[in-house]
Amino acid sequence: MKINSSLFSLSRLSRLSRRTALAAAVLGATALTGCYVVPVQPGHPPVSSTVYVTPAMPASTTFAARLYPSNDIAQAYGMVGAVVSNDMNGRGTFTTNINGESFNGEATRIAGSSVREGVANGSGSRGSYISCRYQMNSSTMGTGQCKLSNGAQFTMHVGG
Repeated sequence: MKINSSLFSLSRLSRLSRRTALAAAVLGATALTGCYVVPVQPGHPPVSSTVYVTPAMPASTTFAARLYPSNDIAQAYGMVGAVVSNDMNGRGTFTTNINGESFNGEATRIAGSSVREGVANGSGSRGSYISCRYQMNSSTMGTGQCKLSNGAQFTMHVGG
């Protein structure tokens, strides 16, 4: 009986060793999945480099504008909101909605102006137009006047 029992133990140990070896191989292969081997050239020092990152300028800046009535015709509309965007190159867009009519147009700085003057014009969805002239007191605030094609006049406040 000793021989049978020894053979049984040896056979069982052999199967256990094979299973352990197989499990170790699978585990090792799984652990290396997604790893990359990068060759290193002996005798060459690593190269160091410096990367300089320049902060990007904003593509545009958007300002809220308020148009306050400054004559009797404009009084019927009350205070009107508008949006002026600046592309940081002296140009931008101008939009407002007055009495249900949408106005879309451009805002442009006057070239060579030492006091940062500009004009903003828009055409309406029903055929009217608006024309504004403004002066920026700082990079984010300004004042001006606007006139609708029907004679309504507004005082404009930009920013703030």
